[in-house]
Amino acid sequence: MPKIDVSKVAEILKKNQIDPAVLRRVVEEMNLAVQPDPGDEEKPPAVKKQFVILVSDPDGRMPKHDLVGWVLQIPENESPATTLDRVFRSSYDYNTTKKGRLLPVKTVGEAIENVPAKFFKETDVWAKTKTPVLVLKTDNEIPKE
Repeated sequence: MPKIDVSKVAEILKKNQIDPAVLRRVVEEMNLAVQPDPGDEEKPPAVKKQFVILVSDPDGRMPKHDLVGWVLQIPENESPATTLDRVFRSSYDYNTTKKGRLLPVKTVGEAIENVPAKFFKETDVWAKTKTPVLVLKTDNEIPKE
């Protein structure tokens, strides 16, 4: 639907000899209608979020220092033990390309950060985080109040 300026509508109504009192009320209503709603105010920017891996360690087997890792996905019916091999195969395939020969990846971290998603997709692995995230551990218990 085409939009028309309120002043143009007022001129058209005036040209058609509308009663000045009615004209004033109509123009005031139109001006109120085109005012932005208070609910349309600028919203604050969205909060930036990060991924965190939370690992259950009730027996305290994990080391005490901080660990980092990446969040990956593989098909549901596949063994998680094949994940690292999938990353290796994607890296090998990438390193055979022109860009891969110029800037080959040598570590798993470099592979996840730099290898394009199409190479991972070919081996059915998807990197959900390109940068490593902090791994937190828990004893899997909620403390009593």
